[in-house]
Amino acid sequence: MPYLKICRIVPALLIVLTISLLATQVHADKHTNVILIMTDDQGGWDYGFKGNKHLSTPNLDMMAANGARLSRFYVSPVCTPTRANLMTGRYNYRTRAIDTYIGRAMLEPTEVTIAEALAPAGYRTGIFGKWHLGDSYPLRPQDQGFQEVLVHRGGGIGQPSDPPEGAGKYTDPVLFHNGEKKQMQGYCTDIYFDHAMQFLEQNESQDKPTFMYIATNAPHGPFDDVPEDLRKKYQAMDLTDAYNFDLNPKRKNKKQFDKTSRVFSMIENIDQNIGKLFQHLKKIDALDNTLVLFLNDNGPNGPRYVGEHRGAKGSVNEGGIRSVLIAHWPAQLKAGTVNPTIAAHYDLFPTILAATGVEKPEGLKLDGVNVLPLLKNNADQWPERSLFLQWHRGDEPQPRTNAAVVTQDYKMTFSKPDEPGKLYHLQNDPAERQNLAGAKTTLASNLTEQYNSWFRDVSSTRPDNYAPPRIHIGNAKEETTVLTRQDWRYSGPKGKGWTSDARGQWLVTIEQTGPYDIKVLFGREQEQSTIEMTVQVGHDLFHAEVPAGKSEHVFQNVKLHAGEQTIDVKILEGKLERGPKMVYITQKSSAP
Repeated sequence: MPYLKICRIVPALLIVLTISLLATQVHADKHTNVILIMTDDQGGWDYGFKGNKHLSTPNLDMMAANGARLSRFYVSPVCTPTRANLMTGRYNYRTRAIDTYIGRAMLEPTEVTIAEALAPAGYRTGIFGKWHLGDSYPLRPQDQGFQEVLVHRGGGIGQPSDPPEGAGKYTDPVLFHNGEKKQMQGYCTDIYFDHAMQFLEQNESQDKPTFMYIATNAPHGPFDDVPEDLRKKYQAMDLTDAYNFDLNPKRKNKKQFDKTSRVFSMIENIDQNIGKLFQHLKKIDALDNTLVLFLNDNGPNGPRYVGEHRGAKGSVNEGGIRSVLIAHWPAQLKAGTVNPTIAAHYDLFPTILAATGVEKPEGLKLDGVNVLPLLKNNADQWPERSLFLQWHRGDEPQPRTNAAVVTQDYKMTFSKPDEPGKLYHLQNDPAERQNLAGAKTTLASNLTEQYNSWFRDVSSTRPDNYAPPRIHIGNAKEETTVLTRQDWRYSGPKGKGWTSDARGQWLVTIEQTGPYDIKVLFGREQEQSTIEMTVQVGHDLFHAEVPAGKSEHVFQNVKLHAGEQTIDVKILEGKLERGPKMVYITQKSSAP
């Protein structure tokens, strides 16, 4: 080759190599985004790639094929416990969030959330959808590290914490944007994803790393407002075999098929939004440097396909506590990786810290472990571990009640405190039919003692470990505090606390002595006669007689005293005594 030609080629080659090296360095230095997506009441087998023959989830199937996943991933039997584990990396019994309503779905505000851990490292943090860990200060997501917040209140749209203007509406819902009530346009799931994508794009344009938590309230009920085109698609299908093998044939009826078609339509709508999200990541050149994690919060909300297992939401059988965990991160994870090692929701907090390179907050005790080595399939010396899961109704957890200890091969379940546990070999008996506790007494005894030690440990996290958090009133960060039946402490004659004649009390802390307005929303717009109403805040008692036809009453400029107080609102209609729908408390200026 002539010398002159070589001289021309070499500089050109050097330029190409330099540009390539610079591009590699820029990619290596680019920040890592994290998108955590969790659906509500979607079961662990409500996916095409999990063998569901009826449900269409092409985008989640593609995410699983192009990402890595853990095939034995566990969550709690119901949503608030799962959310507390997820947000803190700690067993929810350490966090005071132990149930889904009557004041037990509130996260202790001193707990450190994953958003609070990431924000000091420069991460822009956002939540879109369902929080379900407290609706009032200091329990809201914006009080717990989230900088951009678009959520509904309580456990779901259509529940008692919904604002009256938009109660039950999945289409055009009333949501709360950074604490302000806002009328939205569109279907709720679409709204969450659209706002999340805008948030991510804005941060990328400013070269700021993002942590986003997209928590859909779908496919949780109510089921009357679902994507109509998708509902018709599934309603036209034969869904006779869309359920677990042991479902009573009598339950396979038109009503059940209709509900399933509505659930499936909500899930496919989620899948469509997953597809839009990945297209958006490609568009803004953020696909390679973004870790997308996907899971469901508990088992299915009713009978559905759960593979070889049994159980649904609320149960500690496998069908009630298994989730998918898909991790998509092209820069770090090999496509198609599937690891069968057990892991759980509380592992995602330390995993996200490891992925982002953010240090664990000093002094924070985590129960979870970093599972990135499992997702990368390079954990040859992974230690044996036991997972602990429990949930039941009630004001405080009771030992050995709807609880499970899960190991790689075996599982011990407990139903009642005074009954021995049952032992199953999950590989040989996935449906948990054959109790081996009598045949393997040493193992059963060992797992029982492991559980007992765990329960003693989590129950002693604080001296008053299971006392519910208090709502704070009179703080500048929340001008008006809204008290709803979601967070009251049940005290009436009915069992659920959400019936029209239910009673309840709220545990609060009044931060400042001074004048307040107290507006009581009755919940019935057409009263037939004068009603008598009392509002008691600690030792202060306020009384009013309200004429028929009124739906609310305001006590203006009443003096409340600082300190821990109990608020009790009682409405008397003849012999009927009931609580209000909502109470709004606004601090007034004490200036003359």
